[in-house]
Amino acid sequence: MGLSVLIMKKQNLTVDLNDRSYEIIIASGGVKTNQSFFSSFVQNKKCFIISDSNVFPLYGEQVIANLKQSNGIISGHFVFPAGESSKTLSTVEKIYHETLKCELDRSSVIIALGGGVVGDIAGFVAATYMRGIDFIQIPTSLLAMVDSSVGGKTGVDMPEGKNLIGAFWQPKLVVIDPDTLHTLTMREIKGGLAEVVKYGVILDSSFFDELAGGIQKINILDSEFYSKIIATCCGLKAEVVKQDEKETGLRGILNYGHTFAHAIETVSGYESYIHGEAVSIGMLMAGELACLMNMMKRSELDKLISLCRKLDLCIKADGLDTNAVFEAMSKDKKVKDGNVCFVLPKQIGKVSIISDADKGLVLEAIKKYNF
Repeated sequence: MGLSVLIMKKQNLTVDLNDRSYEIIIASGGVKTNQSFFSSFVQNKKCFIISDSNVFPLYGEQVIANLKQSNGIISGHFVFPAGESSKTLSTVEKIYHETLKCELDRSSVIIALGGGVVGDIAGFVAATYMRGIDFIQIPTSLLAMVDSSVGGKTGVDMPEGKNLIGAFWQPKLVVIDPDTLHTLTMREIKGGLAEVVKYGVILDSSFFDELAGGIQKINILDSEFYSKIIATCCGLKAEVVKQDEKETGLRGILNYGHTFAHAIETVSGYESYIHGEAVSIGMLMAGELACLMNMMKRSELDKLISLCRKLDLCIKADGLDTNAVFEAMSKDKKVKDGNVCFVLPKQIGKVSIISDADKGLVLEAIKKYNF
């Protein structure tokens, strides 16, 4: 299957955070031609691009040319090996050395060009370099477009767990060019779709139904449908972030499936599953736990299982140590007062956050989708 050319009008969404508000611009060709998007943010400022070995060869020159046309001063770039294994403090330290060599100052701008790993690393560098400098997100994966590029979560992994070191640091601008989906593998598309399904489960049953009714359009990579998906997910997340920027309450629902997913990634050494695959498995484990706790009817979980199957999402882990997965959860950053927090669905479109799940039931839920 090939991704047809995406043709769409420019769409603007706002993440409303008072004096830290910013725009999400969704426009085909935004990476290549719409340099005016960047002008007010980079004019006469030093710009430093952070990217990975997959993305920079594809779009690096285009973005550099774009920034130059906006009168940005290209000070340098750093390209790290693509993949979650690069999301470490070691990579961040190497970037610091390069930014210091390029004499970036507090008025400089970091440009994050890539998927979720790039955005997390670049945002963390921006949050911590000289106590915080501006950064712009240019997400190039579906997962980053619909989720990780919006909301200001940044960070890196530790051997003990995922995203344990990080900061909340909002970008100044997010530019989403759906044309970059042309270069994704189907595995990456499927990983992004897991996060898309998540939004339907936690916030919008009508969106879930729209996805279920649009299987053919999704599977043939219909450009108009994907454009709508991206805008819908960004809008839903923007509303949640507006209400709870620092994840003290409502924003926690965005972690649906992620408590299980992060543990799966940790136990598998960040090698066997890309993030979206772990999330799709984690959503089903969380759904199973909800059924075991009599929070949700099994018929509702069946709807989710059916959609995941029709989208050909990853629905099982491959024989991971169940107890190791459970133990990895205890080191999750969402642990509160010694209790693991879970986002569990009550029905499609509505979830609750609980922290008193019985260990035996959690282990049973893990085993259900780990074989």
